[in-house]
Amino acid sequence: MPPNPSSADRPHPTTRMLALLELLQAHHRLGGAELADRLGVDERTVRRYATRLTEFGVPVEAERGRYGGYRLRPGYKLPPLMLTDDEATAVVLGLVAARAAGPATSTTATATESALAKISRVLPQAVRDRVTAVQKTLGLTRPPRSGEVPPTEVVLTLASAARRRRRVHLVYAGRGGERSERDLDPYGLVVDQGRWYVTGHDHRRDEVRTFRVDRILAATTTDIGFDPPAGFDPVARVSESLARVPWAHEVEVVLDAPLADVRRRIPATLATLAEVDGGVLLTMRAERLAGAALMLAGLGWPFEVRRPAELRAEVRALGAALQGYADRGAGP
Repeated sequence: MPPNPSSADRPHPTTRMLALLELLQAHHRLGGAELADRLGVDERTVRRYATRLTEFGVPVEAERGRYGGYRLRPGYKLPPLMLTDDEATAVVLGLVAARAAGPATSTTATATESALAKISRVLPQAVRDRVTAVQKTLGLTRPPRSGEVPPTEVVLTLASAARRRRRVHLVYAGRGGERSERDLDPYGLVVDQGRWYVTGHDHRRDEVRTFRVDRILAATTTDIGFDPPAGFDPVARVSESLARVPWAHEVEVVLDAPLADVRRRIPATLATLAEVDGGVLLTMRAERLAGAALMLAGLGWPFEVRRPAELRAEVRALGAALQGYADRGAGP
């Protein structure tokens, strides 16, 4: 017997009819008993759904006999996209979140807006109003970086090469605009704050390196295969690379806090963490020591500055400034 869920949990009949249509599209023929089992209804309800689909212009044929069942009329092609309200809403919310996080590539930014507009138009008014509310109120705790977005063709080429394990030949523009050509075994693509990176073995340097995809001017797949190192984690590698970007100052601080708590607060792209006697050793690079002092104070944990000595002066200056704010308006 099919399950008998409460009315609140029971799928809407329209959802089940669409599910029936998807099953018939995916299979040449299915029996009534099997369809009833998959949909969680009885065979009489399956017949009713098939009749309703036929009334809507979908040619569902019922074949009687021992080997009978249901099928779509041979040669019939379904429309390219049929989504339930829940499915359409999930797609729209995903597009909204992707747009808020920053454009993925130079052409998919426009494609995202186009897809969002098309799907939003077919949502019921009540659902569309609620999705619109999400668009108007959604915010990000970490806004995307500004800068160029990578060409779609480069992203697709790298992704395909990484999946098929094929070496690519790159034309790359460095930070200063200088061009170079190199062969790369792409192990994976990673997105951080809206910016795309590819990591893999750079044969020009004979080492694993990370490259910004928006600086790749051209990417061509070769016939040379490769095998990535066992257990290689592209996300961890890119995070480690970003944490070691050369800034003006290298900072070492010991935080008096559990390592697990520190990892939850400090992303791997910002700093490297290691457990030591007395707490957690945080190593990072910073362009401005005043900003590093503010970040450390905001964590709320006791800390000891190892280097540079100038950071201690910035922490003292921050403490004095905070003390001055606290004394404002206070009585004698």
